[in-house]
Amino acid sequence: MSTDAMHVAKTGLNAQQTRLQVIANNLANVNTTGFKRDRANFESLLYQVERPGGDQTSEATNLTSALAIGTGVRVVSTDKLYSQGALTDTGNALDVAINGQGFFQVLMPDGRIGYTRDGSFSMNQEGTLTTASGYVVQPEMQIPAGASQISISNDGIVSVIMPGQTQPEEVGQITLANFANPRGLEPIGENFLVETLASGEPVVSAPQAEGAGQLTQGMLEASNVNVVQELVDMIETQRAYEINSKSISAADEMLRYMSNKMG
Repeated sequence: MSTDAMHVAKTGLNAQQTRLQVIANNLANVNTTGFKRDRANFESLLYQVERPGGDQTSEATNLTSALAIGTGVRVVSTDKLYSQGALTDTGNALDVAINGQGFFQVLMPDGRIGYTRDGSFSMNQEGTLTTASGYVVQPEMQIPAGASQISISNDGIVSVIMPGQTQPEEVGQITLANFANPRGLEPIGENFLVETLASGEPVVSAPQAEGAGQLTQGMLEASNVNVVQELVDMIETQRAYEINSKSISAADEMLRYMSNKMG
């Protein structure tokens, strides 16, 4: 019936609206450090099977395919796509980019560990290494007051040179967390993700060990959003939305025609 077609088209409208929101969020975060673009995944809804495949059509023949009518579509999940973003030179000693796999670990105000690719670090009044929001980087380390030079090696060793000294002094080690399924991490905003059952537990190691990437000081990882691709996806989504809308209009016209003829 035409009312069933309207329902199917409505599910299409809802799905395309969700996809457009995902695309809009990608574009909004095109300049967000370490941001990874999202992708909406669709699945078909339950089918109404009027006649199953193999149903007997005569004494010696069977139906070669089922008579199954779909009832629409829905967005089942969104994936974060963890392709490497471009590294941009900042010249800031406390800016650190990950080239490869892994996440920085940060202690959040609620006590959970947040995972991020954003390495734009700062220091608080005690010299503790923090994010721009003041959340403490894990493992915690302090930069001594008066340090004239801060060095972060590719494998995460943080060293400083103090006034009157010529040899660097090691003050800490930045470690990276890896996950069996990073797409299972839950994004919570502020460039942070948190562990879930789907992601598995973190495997913490030094950079360049156990599959973790290497660190690059004085650089930040840009968003991996491709603006041209997102615009193409936006146009495709808009066209799909329009077609679903026209399906509703066509079904409405069919109902009106039937009503007029039967009236």
